[in-house]
Amino acid sequence: MVSGAREADTWWLPRAVVALRMRIFEKVNGDRALTLPNAMWGREVFERVYAHPAAGGRSAGAGLSDLFWYWLSPGPEVHQEHLEAGPRYDEVAATTRRILAGSSAGLAAAATRAVAGVLDALPADRISLVRLRDLVMPAWAEFCYGLVFREPCPPHVRRLIVAHARDVIDALKCTSLRHPRRRARLTAYLRERVTAGDVPHRLPASLSVQEQVFYLQGTFFNTAVVQLSEATAHLLLALARHPEVQRRVAQHPDDDRYLSHVLDETMRLYPLFGIAHRITTDDIPLDETTTLPAGSVVCFSYPDYHAGGYERPEVFDPDRWESLSARDVPHIPFGVAANRPCPAWRLSPLVLRAAVREVLRRFRLDSTVSHTRSIPHRAPCLLIPRRLEPGARLAPLRTFLRVRDGVEDVTRGVRQLVLGTVMVLHARRQRLATRYFAQFPPDRCPVAHTAGGHG
Repeated sequence: MVSGAREADTWWLPRAVVALRMRIFEKVNGDRALTLPNAMWGREVFERVYAHPAAGGRSAGAGLSDLFWYWLSPGPEVHQEHLEAGPRYDEVAATTRRILAGSSAGLAAAATRAVAGVLDALPADRISLVRLRDLVMPAWAEFCYGLVFREPCPPHVRRLIVAHARDVIDALKCTSLRHPRRRARLTAYLRERVTAGDVPHRLPASLSVQEQVFYLQGTFFNTAVVQLSEATAHLLLALARHPEVQRRVAQHPDDDRYLSHVLDETMRLYPLFGIAHRITTDDIPLDETTTLPAGSVVCFSYPDYHAGGYERPEVFDPDRWESLSARDVPHIPFGVAANRPCPAWRLSPLVLRAAVREVLRRFRLDSTVSHTRSIPHRAPCLLIPRRLEPGARLAPLRTFLRVRDGVEDVTRGVRQLVLGTVMVLHARRQRLATRYFAQFPPDRCPVAHTAGGHG
């Protein structure tokens, strides 16, 4: 995940504000950062460097790590995405795979039940105006709770998870500041459950109890909930803005092939990751004459990579995948196999397809808002019950959505600039990653210790 700092804003937001916001975030990387692909090194270099064994450093030595650790606190030091390679990572990754395991039918059914639960609260006799990310986040909170605890999620716990996940993603998008106390409420709940032995999975023995809590909170109740919510919002918003695609999916809900094409195209055009930053642990050759030295920060830009190698890359066209294979074009929605792909690469398409089917079984979708990779507006959309004929009521609602979206773009862009600057400065003062690795260098990370607070 990365903030929306690199994305183009609406044309009427002052260009100076956009440029300044982008400059602030790029400056965090320092002078030794390289973004791939770029004008000099394209797709082939991106792929080769991303898969290189020396492109595996996660946090130690990058200024950007302080910022991401700040956003993902508490417990970023044991978040699977940020653990350096070694026995601790291997044990944590194995635990994640066990927790995510399950039959395809069982996982899809659990996702359908969770999404149905939130849709049941919507009126069946009138149009609902929702923000799609907010609508589905409680469903994914419940789903992930079920993965971890193998039991139904109590409503008050679902609220804790949603409050935590929403706080993390809003801070990452710089639409809100962090609220450590809000996150700490979920930490306290999970600590009680882990201490009581209520987690029916073998948790990593190399982690202390507090670290086990942080691991569960960061991996399942932050990243998993956020990414599933964002992915669902992207899918549904794309369908809302392309009625012919939506109509085909709704009329043929069992057509897994076409729905998979819709998912592939959505993840190509709106990848969940903006930039993945890695720190080189050894020299990496870029070409015959240029070498990237050890200790460099490489920023792999998913949007730029996904824009190459396609006809009309800016167009949403699921039909392009009828003649394309993800192995032959730039398409890595879950990362690359050689450099820690997303552990949910199998689960996510299953449950996302189940979620889309359940929504379209009940509603038609319509939206006139902009669709960008970071969807900082949380994907406003109209949900029209299948049995309802909206008639003349739909036009003014569509106009309202479009006008409100334009106004919010301006105010949100300025807010992101201000709040993003505040958080960058605060993160640089706290230096969470820098101080951690000064105490525990990657080559002698502790087997088990109690992490300090990151409020």
